[in-house]
Amino acid sequence: MNHKIKALFFDIDGTLVSFQTHQIPASTVQALEEAKANGVQVYISTGRPLSLITVLGSIQHLIDGYITTNGAYCFVGNHDVCQHAIPRESVDFVISQAIEQQFCCVLVGTKHLCVFQQDETFNQVFLDLLKVQGIDKAVSQDVVLQEPILQLSPFITQQQETELMSKLPTCQSGRWHPAFTDITSLSADKGQGLQAMANYLGLSLNETMAFGDGGNDITIIQQAGIGVAMGNAVPELKQVADYITTSVDEHGVREALIHYGIIAKDAL
Repeated sequence: MNHKIKALFFDIDGTLVSFQTHQIPASTVQALEEAKANGVQVYISTGRPLSLITVLGSIQHLIDGYITTNGAYCFVGNHDVCQHAIPRESVDFVISQAIEQQFCCVLVGTKHLCVFQQDETFNQVFLDLLKVQGIDKAVSQDVVLQEPILQLSPFITQQQETELMSKLPTCQSGRWHPAFTDITSLSADKGQGLQAMANYLGLSLNETMAFGDGGNDITIIQQAGIGVAMGNAVPELKQVADYITTSVDEHGVREALIHYGIIAKDAL
């Protein structure tokens, strides 16, 4: 067994959860159970806010903590490790652009979220493709905007993103789907979330291993002691990964854990 790695960090969509079945493959569940039995901790690293993490039932008992909203809110048990809000002037600017350019934007507060100017693209991606549950339609933007805003997810093109981000010097953007991007504070990305979690847990980064498939996983893949890109990952992520495993639907998590000696090799 590899005794160097003490903590595993997993993206959700396209890494733990298949875009095809919307479930965690049985081989992944088994692999994580074996890793836990070997004394390795399991953490989530996702762009999803906490209220939308509804797809991890089969491994819920294995999870030790979370990096959520791309590092804007991280916690272990009942302890908040870090929380980083977007400056209010940046929030107001993005909303003004959403109104002017007529694009949809998900507003994520510290307690609530809402979908501003919900459109068909949002429905296709969040509801049909990602099967996202947990969105309370009764919550308005007025309610969410009373809270610190942790993340904004505008449904815009890459060109629109470039233009928008040029006006947001205190923010950064991480795109993991062609239809939208996630905007957070400069202090919040998955890599910085990993550093905060490692500090809290008393781990060195060399003792961590991270898995991902999207552009918003680049920072954590670069920061972790071992960074693994799924076979279905975007090219930009594969370029910075230490290892490229097979896809989520081809036992990619299990294959990588065996490759690095986190779990023993045996028949699936």
